[in-house]
Amino acid sequence: MAAPIPHPVDLDTRPEVTSFFDEATNTVSHVVKDPASQACAIIDSVMDFDYAAGRIAFEHADRIIEHVRQHGLEVQWLIETHVHADHLSAAPYLQQQLGGRIGIGEHIVQVQETFGKVFNEGTEFQRDGSQFDRLFADGERYRIGSMEAFAMHTPGHTPACMTHVIGDAAFVGDTLFMPDGGTARADFPGGDAATLYRSVRRILELPSPVRLFMCHDYGPGGREIRWETTVGEQRAGNIHVHDGVDENDFVELRTGRDATLSMPRLILPSLQVNMRAGQLPPADADGRHFLKVPLNTL
Repeated sequence: MAAPIPHPVDLDTRPEVTSFFDEATNTVSHVVKDPASQACAIIDSVMDFDYAAGRIAFEHADRIIEHVRQHGLEVQWLIETHVHADHLSAAPYLQQQLGGRIGIGEHIVQVQETFGKVFNEGTEFQRDGSQFDRLFADGERYRIGSMEAFAMHTPGHTPACMTHVIGDAAFVGDTLFMPDGGTARADFPGGDAATLYRSVRRILELPSPVRLFMCHDYGPGGREIRWETTVGEQRAGNIHVHDGVDENDFVELRTGRDATLSMPRLILPSLQVNMRAGQLPPADADGRHFLKVPLNTL
């Protein structure tokens, strides 16, 4: 049974959302501005990573920085909707350049425990979420300028997934895709299809006009890339969870589809960096950073 929404959604507050699409990872980052002030939050940023060359860069993040500075915005939050498995976070770089606090859901500790073992991290790797500035609990409220926001725990894709509801907008991370894209996979460690279904239905209990912003889009059928829809549109037309689809049907569909999917191309570097709040693993004595490749584990 879905938990109740923590408090009424403020449909009268319409944050200004500017989105940045990263073609290399099909990721969408969002700058969410308070319409009554210059305060903003940045949600799900991307660090460029050339896997073959082992090189990082910040072209995508620099586009966001340029936008923030050009419009005189004050970054108060750098939000991660979850520990992404398909791109590396640029949150520390953005924080260095623009300020703000890095936040993620409090269940990050479960993800750190799981993948601390997968990557054979030593005791120096803290598994208490202390790499982040704020750990959000389910229903917890916070402010972006004059706007009140709240975090909803929406696990299933990962244990730490959160949806952030800000005025008439909700940022769903990977939990939902556009209606013709369905939902996130649920076969990563800690994922669960039945839990994902309940989380999605919780999101779809928000008022129909609420704008939903995706973290990814892949242009199904060759259509143009899109990342904004509404609760009403999802309930009417999401190919996996439209109204009338019950939990058993969804679990069967989701489980069957997940069995056909390959691991994301950047899952190994992404998890190692993102569970550290976007920081690279500690450098060796010569100042070099290394990523691990666990064999036959995922």
